[in-house]
Amino acid sequence: MGLLIKTILGKQKYITTLSNVGDRVDIKNSGVKANEYDVIIIGGGTAGCVLAARLSEDPSIRVLVLEAGRSGVSNLLTRIPSAFSLLFHTRRVYNFYTEPQEYAQKKIRYWPRGKMLGGCSSINAQMAQYGAPSDFDQWAEVIGDESWSWKNFGQYFRKFENYTHDPSFPEVDVNKKGSDGPVHVGYFTAACKSSLDFVEACKHLGIPYSSDFNQPSGAIGVNKVAVRASVTRVIFENVDGKPRAIGVEFTRSKNGPRYEARAKKDVILAAGAIHSPHVSCRYKRILLLSGVGPKDQLKKHGIQIVHDLPGVGKHLVDHPVVDIYFKDKLDVSPKHIRPQNLSDAMKFLASVTKYLSTRRGPLTSNFGESAAFIRSDDPALFSNHSKVKDSTSSPNSPDLEIFTTPMAYKDHGRYMFPMHTFSIHTVLLRPLSRGILSLKSAEPFDSPLLDPHYLEAPEDVERLVRGVKLTLGIAKTEPLAANLDLEHRDPRLDYELNNKSDQELADIIRERVETLYHPACTCRMAPLSDHGVVDSSLRVYGIDGLRICDASVFTEIVSGHTAGAVLATAEKLSDDLKKAYATKT
Repeated sequence: MGLLIKTILGKQKYITTLSNVGDRVDIKNSGVKANEYDVIIIGGGTAGCVLAARLSEDPSIRVLVLEAGRSGVSNLLTRIPSAFSLLFHTRRVYNFYTEPQEYAQKKIRYWPRGKMLGGCSSINAQMAQYGAPSDFDQWAEVIGDESWSWKNFGQYFRKFENYTHDPSFPEVDVNKKGSDGPVHVGYFTAACKSSLDFVEACKHLGIPYSSDFNQPSGAIGVNKVAVRASVTRVIFENVDGKPRAIGVEFTRSKNGPRYEARAKKDVILAAGAIHSPHVSCRYKRILLLSGVGPKDQLKKHGIQIVHDLPGVGKHLVDHPVVDIYFKDKLDVSPKHIRPQNLSDAMKFLASVTKYLSTRRGPLTSNFGESAAFIRSDDPALFSNHSKVKDSTSSPNSPDLEIFTTPMAYKDHGRYMFPMHTFSIHTVLLRPLSRGILSLKSAEPFDSPLLDPHYLEAPEDVERLVRGVKLTLGIAKTEPLAANLDLEHRDPRLDYELNNKSDQELADIIRERVETLYHPACTCRMAPLSDHGVVDSSLRVYGIDGLRICDASVFTEIVSGHTAGAVLATAEKLSDDLKKAYATKT
């Protein structure tokens, strides 16, 4: 069964019968195609939903959204902040796996991506930190378009925001926040005592307090942190000697009938940093398998070349994270989120009942409760360290994030520690390592080859070593230290890490490194000479009528969480398209 959103004259509805929105490919219809739209959006994820909602504000624009998954809000787990990891390893996600990581003990890493309306925003912690303002100034400089600089692009963050003021944070300047957007932002999630004490411990070590991670002055500081229509290819026609995207082909299953729909104005890929450039696990056949990408790779798999675009799939970058585990001396962790005994099960049911009836209790936690954004070359925090190549966008932007969760877990939440625990995580925000997405075969239902090249750059390892050592120092600093049993001898905990050398810590980092679910930059907004795939208007180079809008177009990965930048990018493109369409009319 397929799920589509069809927006005509301002009316929206889900459609599961594909023949209602597309024409059968194997049954040729005479005359004008009935299933023709102004805009076809491939992917109903974070960006696709914004585009559909904003473009449909103009009742003259006919919009078709094709989404391979089902409705996100129909699943209770997407509406409980602490339950997002319970969706992993289910049919609600694409269960991707990387290639063995050459520089990280040759291990294969799990890379889940959302398969539902809402996309990856429904399977992540949604920590509202958008990156540093200078990140977007860097985008503008690379692409040569000031509309992407913070002074201009920053308005689109405010456009999606609906900020809820919290009297506990009076320093936040509400005049610089959005007040009527569709995305509720604020400090309204629960946080355990240890996460709040983490903030105080960081301050004692010299990390400044930040009342707002998204203020124009920068992101450095510490605080609490606030269906199934499967596209198989883009259809191209040669117009005046140049390829033009005129529609899409889609299906419900591998062997099911194929349908096509036509777009008069634009086809927009909004399928994410994996799906847009490449091919999804079992379902989407988009750029590479539609014949757009590096010609050598296309020839290798016998795919007809529509346009040679070497940058497609290159420059893959992600935020790698390393977890450190401690015993919670207070014995108050919400480990019952994955019940391991009858007592846990009863607590879980009680927590669900409380959340559904009052929107309070431990399930309101998004598990990313407190965070610190810092620079790995800050002399106040890291003394006697040699300089490494700077990967940040400015001297005021961070390259490390340290955040807390109120319990420890492994395998992306699949395994919960049986005792009460607390965990601190070190994230590399601006890696130098670059990976690639490439074809496994010409079969659209095969998974892609995903190789982020984790820790290939020695500087990435050095920064993570510094971050882990700082994490251990924070754990030993009051008031947080009083909440942790740092001498607990369970071998699954990290009571011995303080005695490890830098080389031993580096080996542990290579063994533990995982994704923070932020792959980006595989269809970069950059000049063609710099492996760019789209221009500053998000148009695919060399092809008319085809644009991309998701994290794949990031020029460089932001030094924060990626969802906000995706939302803002979609807001900007929506405004730009509505203006362009009105002008042409």
